[in-house]
Amino acid sequence: MQRNLYPLKILCLQTALFISYESEVLKYRVFINNHKESRMKKLSLVAALMIAIPTAASAKEEHFTIDPLHTYPHFKINHLGFSTMQGHFGKTSGKIMMDRQAGTGSIDIVIDAASVYTGMKKRDDHLRSIDFLNVMEFPEITYKAKTIEFHKGGKMATAHGDLTILGVTKHVALDVASIHCGIHPMDPKKEKYVCGFDVTAKFKRSDFDMSFSLPAIGDEMALFFGVEAIRNKD
Repeated sequence: MQRNLYPLKILCLQTALFISYESEVLKYRVFINNHKESRMKKLSLVAALMIAIPTAASAKEEHFTIDPLHTYPHFKINHLGFSTMQGHFGKTSGKIMMDRQAGTGSIDIVIDAASVYTGMKKRDDHLRSIDFLNVMEFPEITYKAKTIEFHKGGKMATAHGDLTILGVTKHVALDVASIHCGIHPMDPKKEKYVCGFDVTAKFKRSDFDMSFSLPAIGDEMALFFGVEAIRNKD
């Protein structure tokens, strides 16, 4: 009787071992599948981050168009040693790019030289003549900067660029005493985003071949102007 039961015991043992083996194989397959899914999720996350990083970086870069109705470059210069003559230019256009988090930016400004105004027509006509601005031959004054250093958390800045007057280009730094940005309070849709800048600079007009009546009329010119620029819509 025991001999007859021996093959049955062997069969039961083999069956148990087979079931145990199949169970371990199933566990291994589940582990492999979970590992693959986890790896695929990680790869997908990495790919998403790689796509998102440049997008996030570009989102910090803001492009603005100068508002000509609220941007007037003013200048002042010594007059015959007695007083300070002041004037401004009535037509200005241009573009500004800023990335205050990255600390980069650029400026491209064009001033209509013939729009000079000092309050006296005879003097303004003289300033437009060949003695000074020579607007017939050089109708534009330009300023281009590709380097902007931001200070005080992006609330102040220094722009390093090239000023061109009478076809002569010289490096001139612009000191930006304040930068203030926000939604324009007069916009009913609350979509118009504006940045304002208070800017000053100094240069010698003789550096630009404008030497008429030196030294009676001063050589050093001081610039000061407020700039308003509207952020471009994507």
